[in-house]
Amino acid sequence: MLRKEEILEKTSNGLNIFKHYITCQWRVGRNFFNPLYEDKKASCNIYFDRKNGVYKLKDFGNDEYSGDCFYFVGKLKGLNCNNTNDFVEILKTINRDLSLGLSEDTEMPIQSISKPSIPIIPEKKSRPYDFQEQKFTRNELEYWEKYGISLELLNQYKVCSVREFKSENSEGKPYSIASSSGEPIFGYKSKRYIKLYRPSSKIRFLYGGDIGDNYCFGLEQLPAKGDTVFITSGEKDVLSLAAKGFHAICFNSETVNIPATIIHKLSFRFKHIILLYDMDKTGLDSSVKHEKQLTEYSVKRLMLPLSGTKEEKDISDYFRLGNNRESFLKLFLDFLDTLYSDTMTMLKSCEIDFNNPPAKAQEIISAGDVPLGTQGNILCITGGEGTGKSNYVAALVAGSIRPATVQIDTLGINVHENTKHKAVLLYDTEQSEVQLFKNVSNLLKRAKQPEKPEELKAFCLTGMSRKERLQVIVQSMDKFHYQYGGIRLVVIDGIADLVHSANDEAESLRVVDELYRLAGIYQTCIICVLHYVPNGLKLRGHLGSELQRKAAAILSIELDNDPTISVVKALKVREGSPLDVPLMQFTWNKEAGMHLYLGEKPREEKEKRKEKELVSVAREVFEQQTFITYIDLCEQIQQIMDVKERTAKSYIRFMREKEIIIKDPSNQSYFIKGHI
Repeated sequence: MLRKEEILEKTSNGLNIFKHYITCQWRVGRNFFNPLYEDKKASCNIYFDRKNGVYKLKDFGNDEYSGDCFYFVGKLKGLNCNNTNDFVEILKTINRDLSLGLSEDTEMPIQSISKPSIPIIPEKKSRPYDFQEQKFTRNELEYWEKYGISLELLNQYKVCSVREFKSENSEGKPYSIASSSGEPIFGYKSKRYIKLYRPSSKIRFLYGGDIGDNYCFGLEQLPAKGDTVFITSGEKDVLSLAAKGFHAICFNSETVNIPATIIHKLSFRFKHIILLYDMDKTGLDSSVKHEKQLTEYSVKRLMLPLSGTKEEKDISDYFRLGNNRESFLKLFLDFLDTLYSDTMTMLKSCEIDFNNPPAKAQEIISAGDVPLGTQGNILCITGGEGTGKSNYVAALVAGSIRPATVQIDTLGINVHENTKHKAVLLYDTEQSEVQLFKNVSNLLKRAKQPEKPEELKAFCLTGMSRKERLQVIVQSMDKFHYQYGGIRLVVIDGIADLVHSANDEAESLRVVDELYRLAGIYQTCIICVLHYVPNGLKLRGHLGSELQRKAAAILSIELDNDPTISVVKALKVREGSPLDVPLMQFTWNKEAGMHLYLGEKPREEKEKRKEKELVSVAREVFEQQTFITYIDLCEQIQQIMDVKERTAKSYIRFMREKEIIIKDPSNQSYFIKGHI
């Protein structure tokens, strides 16, 4: 007999019952109009009752219409859930409507009066069967070849030709059938059962043994991982798709309940699970129902361009009619285009058009021949306390607002003229308003501007919360972009004050990604000042790591052996080697009332710096190992120093010349630590 526990187990604790009978659009936990009455307000929803382990309907407007799936079906069908006979009818209705395949034998065993009544579930009888196989005849192979299915594929999927089959009918009477040229018999074999397929007979399918509730043809032949698996109407469709190189399975028929457990497991193995049912009414209705029931697994349905008649309704007919793998792939691509239409439309504008190459990014800041700050990029400036970072940045701002053709001291950096007077924005998150006013006054003096030009905007953000700071930067940049016809340069002096913690990976990623996006949108260079002492060639914290990854260049300002002199060196450049960028010096000049450029350090100093940095890299490499191959060393240098392969190879040559690394005497394929 039917039991509600069995039905709940078959329907995901009742969820699939609600999905079957409630045809409007709804989701678990979201309010919708109750279909049981003229609901004027969407105030009922489906929720999971953890105490009882079932899904229930709750109506907040009228609690009389709240209950589990059995109550709901009873209300729909005019049956009383509290009446024993009505409840049995509710169970039968659900079993039939959802094609659960449960036994509806309602005979009750005789119970002892002294003991409580416990229903006994009769065992499902397995029909005895016997069959004789034979070799496929020429006519039988030609039948399968119409669909592109080979003998090898038939053997792979355990399909056989049956000469004779013997079993019992539902009344227990024995019967036998024999194959003939006009009515061939094919068998889909398993250890516990056989399913017969008779394509030319009135009764097309017969069964022997226990086929079970979760029959699934083709499951055994699926790969461990794949891109797409199709759920088809029948076994012949599975074989037709497999013949064309596609993965497919089928259940016992289109109308049976698809086991959610199988789909759940397949969702981890395949990117797409696609319903590919017949194009007749039964197939269309079933695919709509199953797509709705399996929404949580993103199961979709693909429609075949067939009329739905008996001669052309399924994927086997599609291939039989002359379509090939390429035409089906095109059909699937059209399906993906529809599925991803919004994404592909957006992505189209991002595609590189080689017939119309983008304009070269204009240089805004450079050192010698090396570009440091270009349109659409981030330039990071870092260093310890008291090294002169803010004054150095002020010199870059001054270079962006200087009068046309006027030469000024920009501390060794080339700052290209802002001839169109685009906005130059300075956001300070650390210094007081008084100190910022003093710094801006000094940079105006450096720029040889008698008064502040209109395009220069300086803001003290110390009084704002960290969340508000990023918001005002984003919104004000948008406003000034339109007001001044573009943004030439943006300086954020103290980027760490835009996040709660420089070691918060998610927040650091969000802020740096947003700034990088803004640089691209407004075609400007954003200078980020990071108040951290650099650790070798890497910046500290997740914020530093993100800047190291996204910035086009990183400049470090450090105090020289003479503490009155600051030295600027490149930690990263996008083009070329950072160790080839000149070491620039500047110092405070009392008479001028500002920092002045002292020129580059001698070549010997540059070589010493290069040697010192590469010794540091070698020590880091050999901390974990005693020897290393050339290829591995090249990869590690690229990773540690964030340089390209060509630059890493030049560093290896330098390291060998200075004997920072030497060949292993016992094996010339390896390098070992040299004189460091």
